[in-house]
Amino acid sequence: MTFPSAPASTSNPSEIAAHVLRNGGSASALAQAATFVRQHWPKVLAISVMVLAPCFWHRRIEAGDLGSHLYNVWLARLIERGQAPGLVISPLWTNVLFDHLLAGLAKIFTIHGAEEMAVSLAVLIFFWGAFALAAAGVRRTPWFIVPLLAMVAYGWTFEMGFFNYYISLGLSFFSLALFWRGNRIERLLAFVPAPLLVLAHPLGLLWLAGAALYIALAEAVPRRWQILVFLAAAAGVVLLHFYLTRHFIADAEENPLYIFTGADQFLLFGARYKIVQWAVLIFVPVFVLADVIRRRRELGVWTAYAIPLQLYLLVELGVMLLPDGIRFPGFPAALALLTERITSISAVLLCCLLAAAKPLKWLLAGLSVIAAVFFCFLYQDTAALNRMEAQVERLVATLPPGQRVLGTIKPPSGSRVLIQHILDRACIGHCFSYGNYEPTTGMFHVRALPGNSYNMTDGDSTASMEDGSYEVQARDLPAFQIYQCSLTGTDLCIRPLEEGEDNDRLGIHPPQ
Repeated sequence: MTFPSAPASTSNPSEIAAHVLRNGGSASALAQAATFVRQHWPKVLAISVMVLAPCFWHRRIEAGDLGSHLYNVWLARLIERGQAPGLVISPLWTNVLFDHLLAGLAKIFTIHGAEEMAVSLAVLIFFWGAFALAAAGVRRTPWFIVPLLAMVAYGWTFEMGFFNYYISLGLSFFSLALFWRGNRIERLLAFVPAPLLVLAHPLGLLWLAGAALYIALAEAVPRRWQILVFLAAAAGVVLLHFYLTRHFIADAEENPLYIFTGADQFLLFGARYKIVQWAVLIFVPVFVLADVIRRRRELGVWTAYAIPLQLYLLVELGVMLLPDGIRFPGFPAALALLTERITSISAVLLCCLLAAAKPLKWLLAGLSVIAAVFFCFLYQDTAALNRMEAQVERLVATLPPGQRVLGTIKPPSGSRVLIQHILDRACIGHCFSYGNYEPTTGMFHVRALPGNSYNMTDGDSTASMEDGSYEVQARDLPAFQIYQCSLTGTDLCIRPLEEGEDNDRLGIHPPQ
């Protein structure tokens, strides 16, 4: 997406800023977006291909909950055919868009093909939605932030496999960009995708509504009064904190809050990702500060930075004050990991801040180097997970079809990404991942009824099973355990379980 810019002959930054401010509302934002695509489609296509590379560089896409989503699409097929008595499909109005997308594609293609297409679409929605938002903030096309945006697209939220939330955010970024630079009709059209956002995840719509309201108010008042709008919004975040903690069961974040800056999205499979985190934390603020100082007398400089900075500070205030998990009445499972999810927005807003800087070749070069290090680490770690999943596939293939399998597979030392769902995907078409968490939560479309033979029925049991402390009951047998059987954590074994023992009695895990 692009916005009104100065004529090609205009090179002075002050003249460009003045032209943008004079003509910012003169054309349809949707028309400008269409023109942008027509003019730059080769570059858009090339960038899209590069951004999608991590989806295809291994045989399997390693992304946390993705294996569970795929497994439950297969379970839903069995339920529809009457081949899984005791499991039912419950209609839901939220947190299911990605699952519906997977299920629809799987009816046309293979499950593996559906996985690649659905994840690729999710990545493009998130990446280009964030790019459109950054472009809306600065009213030009910030090509130089592409490496940083690509890193955010494959950050913690992606690697955890939270694809419903991920898609909801991507759609909200597109809508917010349209609201920010659209005319009156387009501002209304920005909320047309609201049902899709809710079907994916309600947090996307909450972010869109809050950010749109803030932008509308901040731009409606003189710049010197924006501080009052900011303080009012900050007070609203504080009040929300007190409301949630007093009316619901709220879980506090266990990790130090100072790490959640947006750059925490790059902390994935171990301590070496701190190199990337600190590179971003140093590079972005230093460059932005230097740019502001160097261009402080140019018209429009402060305007370009103001709202992205205010939104970033408000989101970070929410990170500090809002609970990490909330338990709502009537739901057996909590809405968890809110702190980590919200920093996906923080990371995108960091990109929006950087987009306001004057484009320089060495800036693109610096971001490209950081991105190269990040994706090198990511390739190596996801390759190791692919090898582990191949082991699981070989192990379950030794069992007769239709067996119950439990798994306690803990992540590498220092990892913030969970990996236990490689068992779920390996079981598709052959066995049942007996401890799969989705049917027990009441927050997904597949539900497990008491007495079924395919899945545990309560969340406490699945949690203890994943931890390895579940005491095997007679009703669970026959069942088998996948466990880590060496100190490296990458070697896996399988064994039959016995009544009364802890399921992971023989497991050997990497230090956590």
